Amino acid sequence: MTSNRSQGRLQRLLETWPVYRQLTGPDRLGRGAAAQSPRSRALRSRTETADGPAKSVCPYCAVGCAQLVYAQDGRVIQIEGNPDSPISRGRLCPKGSASLQLVTGPHREEKVRYRAPFATEWTDLSLETAMDMIADRMLDARRRGWQDTDDEGNVLRRTMGLAGLGGATTDNEENYLFKKLWTAMGAVQIENQARI
Repeated sequence: MTSNRSQGRLQRLLETWPVYRQLTGPDRLGRGAAAQSPRSRALRSRTETADGPAKSVCPYCAVGCAQLVYAQDGRVIQIEGNPDSPISRGRLCPKGSASLQLVTGPHREEKVRYRAPFATEWTDLSLETAMDMIADRMLDARRRGWQDTDDEGNVLRRTMGLAGLGGATTDNEENYLFKKLWTAMGAVQIENQARI
């Protein structure tokens, strides 16, 4: 009786082994059912219940790999490479693959730290307040550095109070907008980090 029980236990244990299922079942190459456990059969993709994917571009470098961003209930749940992209063909580098952490990571800053001139302590500002402060300061620097004409009366219409320095992670479209912004502000000192 004990040997029958232990034989039955051994048989059940053997049947849970993927190699045994592969050798005795219809999936001899081990590409499907033989390699699946009941737990893995029950797993579903995160994107299965997500709202349709939004198309985006990876923010890390100037390559411009296309991404599919999946959200559910207004929260990003998955970011994958877009297979329709002629640039990346659905592939992402390790940084692009981890870009979900930019949105959902616990270390993501959601406030702006500000230290006023001559202050010794930092304060927290809302993003809206910080953006207003930046806009006010840019307009003030533009106004103070504005030159309508030079000493000989030549029309300049420029400011020497602002300068723009772009980054190497921006793609062509972002660099185009960057140049347009600074030119519209009247800046003539416009450079890109990729050339330095």
